[in-house]
Amino acid sequence: MITMLQAAAQQPQGAGLSFWIMIGAMILIMWLFMWRPESKRRKQMQEFIANLKKGDKIITAGGIHGTVKEVKETTLLIEVDGNVTLRVEKNMVVADPSTQKTEEKK
Repeated sequence: MITMLQAAAQQPQGAGLSFWIMIGAMILIMWLFMWRPESKRRKQMQEFIANLKKGDKIITAGGIHGTVKEVKETTLLIEVDGNVTLRVEKNMVVADPSTQKTEEKK
């Protein structure tokens, strides 16, 4: 970074403006391709977690597939197999199996 600033300082007066335009363009590109999509994905995930209800199929961060039996403020009771139930934090839900199947088909 210091090298770029030194190089910009050694250039004629008009070159300093082009340097700042280039920096601005790089920040814009990073926002378009990195920060904006991540923000959209995070909002979609928060909405999905907030709208969970009894009977929804989910996948946890640990890879456990289950069906929601009970929804509380911060936890879920999921049925894994038969009468096996687990209580997990809502934040540990990472996916809906139906969306994964549509992504695999693409």
